[in-house]
Parts: sequence; structure tokens; C-alpha cells
Amino acid sequence: MPTAATENPWSYSLRLPHDPRAAAIARITLRAVLARHGMGGFTDPATLLTSEMVTNAYRHTTGPAEMRIRTVEEGRLRISVWDTNPDIPPPFDKPPALFDRSSALAEAAANTEATYGRGLLIVRICADNWGGYALADELFGRSGKLLWFELAPQPRDAFGTAA
Repeated sequence: MPTAATENPWSYSLRLPHDPRAAAIARITLRAVLARHGMGGFTDPATLLTSEMVTNAYRHTTGPAEMRIRTVEEGRLRISVWDTNPDIPPPFDKPPALFDRSSALAEAAANTEATYGRGLLIVRICADNWGGYALADELFGRSGKLLWFELAPQPRDAFGTAA
């Protein structure tokens, strides 16, 4: 069933400086965009995952980053973060495996003492789809990498619909 997001696709881009406040700026922008397009149901998970991806870009590069927010088919939300580091962290360098969420949960349970380095693990656990790819100098006039994730609309259950 088509939704307003799939009938009228949209996209926003935000250039972020290499600054520790970039994740906060990305979160504020994301909340405003989702509210404007009536996609408030995505706000909490999208804000968390975007914050992790932008923080990852800040920690592992010395240059700017760019966040792109857009709708894709079936009312899905896709957020991507470009940065200047061409190295794609595993497992984002391969397509998601069928049981990746289970393996990510097991990895998180085995490493409960970690105080940093778990941002992309959180993306793997919470996102419906994710990936990454390197950008060549010729492509879009940039180099670096692009990491992305997608969130699908949550189906309504009978109780939620009746309430």
C-alpha cells in the first residue's frame, strides 16, 4: 500500500564539519525533517543510529562528513553518512548476512565491558538493512566512503489499531 513518503519521495543533505558537535547537529536536523514529513515513528531509532554513524565519521576522519536523509520504497527511511576515510569497517564491507542481527547480539553480549567502539554494532542490531561502499575520486568528485542504514515502518498490530 503506497504511503505519502513513497508517493512523494524526498531527500535532504546536511554537510557537517569535523567538529565534536556534528552528531548533535545531525540529530536536531533529523528530528525536524522526520516531524515535517509525518514520520515521527522513526525518530527514536533513526536518531540513535544517525548519532552513532556521525560520531563514527568524526572519530575516524579528519575531514568533513555529510548526512543524507531520504525515503525509499515501501515507506522505508534511508540515512547515509559520507566521510573522507576510504576504509570501510567490517562487516559493512560485505552485504548483511541473513542472521546478522543474531550474530551482532551475540557479539554485544560477549563484549559487555567495552566503553567505545560499539556504534556500528548498534546499527547492525537496530537497523532493518545496512551497508557501505567506497567512493572513487571520479564518482561525484569525492573519495571516502558511504555507510548507510534503513528503517522499515513498524507494522501495526490488532491491539494498536483498535486502541
